Amino acid sequence: MSKKITIHLASPRGFCAGVDRAIEIVKKTIKKYGTPVYVRHEIVHNKHVVEDLKQQGVIFVEDLREVKDKTRPVIFSAHGVPKSVPELAKLEKIFFIDATCPLVSKVHREAEQLNKNGFQILLIGHANHPEVIGTMGQLPKNSVHLIETKKEAELYQDIYKKKLAYITQTTLSVDDTAEIINILKKKFPKIQGPKMEDICYATTNRQMAVKKIASLCDIIYVIGSNNSSNSLRLVEVAKRSGCENVFLINSKKECKIDSILNYKNIGITSGASAPEQLVFDLINKIKDKTEVEVREIEVAKEKVSFKLPKILN
Repeated sequence: MSKKITIHLASPRGFCAGVDRAIEIVKKTIKKYGTPVYVRHEIVHNKHVVEDLKQQGVIFVEDLREVKDKTRPVIFSAHGVPKSVPELAKLEKIFFIDATCPLVSKVHREAEQLNKNGFQILLIGHANHPEVIGTMGQLPKNSVHLIETKKEAELYQDIYKKKLAYITQTTLSVDDTAEIINILKKKFPKIQGPKMEDICYATTNRQMAVKKIASLCDIIYVIGSNNSSNSLRLVEVAKRSGCENVFLINSKKECKIDSILNYKNIGITSGASAPEQLVFDLINKIKDKTEVEVREIEVAKEKVSFKLPKILN
């Protein structure tokens, strides 16, 4: 038998309440209305979830104009959509169900309220991410300005001379966002922030957990898809917290088991849209080759759950 390996398992990890709810909405819609069911954009950013739902009769589209059968239900993804999307659906007489995460909807409502109260809004987030497109799409053009980096925060000029407020994407790096907010507060002391932080509880908890295991590990595997913002942030946070070898993988297939066996302390976590089964698959793959001790390191207990739309109850 080869040497014993310790797996440091970050907790919390994997599905958050918003992802759970979105997937449940798709499954309940299939059960109630049959197939096919259309979903606009990937319901959550995970390859395995998307492939599994395709096999159950889901057709994924990026645009409502791709919906071939307008008598079938269309679900909007957990990331949220611009206002123009439900407006077009109503125009086309498409029956839709909104699976936007309630924490993203909270940011949408904040943005609308701030706009109504005469604020110029700075949105801290990543360009072209569907959540950012959805949030900016709640408001008239030029009423939201996107800030992606510390440099952009430093260079921002208040040309509109209106009251300023900031909101954030829900899946950002907690530390990076805090740095950007500090720059904005120094530059604009009267800038207003959200009453409660916009970065969601699950993103924060998963980053705290990976920070906790980083210094204990020779290598860390983050299970998640490469278009998943929160999974990419986990990789960055792990590297910054003391582990140089951090890899984002979709599943155990992308993991070279012989190279794993060179390490004594392995860290494993997963993004908020990655199924827990993928974590166990990887652990079992390592267990097949060597003796393993699994140490689960928990930083928070999560008891959050969100209600489904009434139409599916």
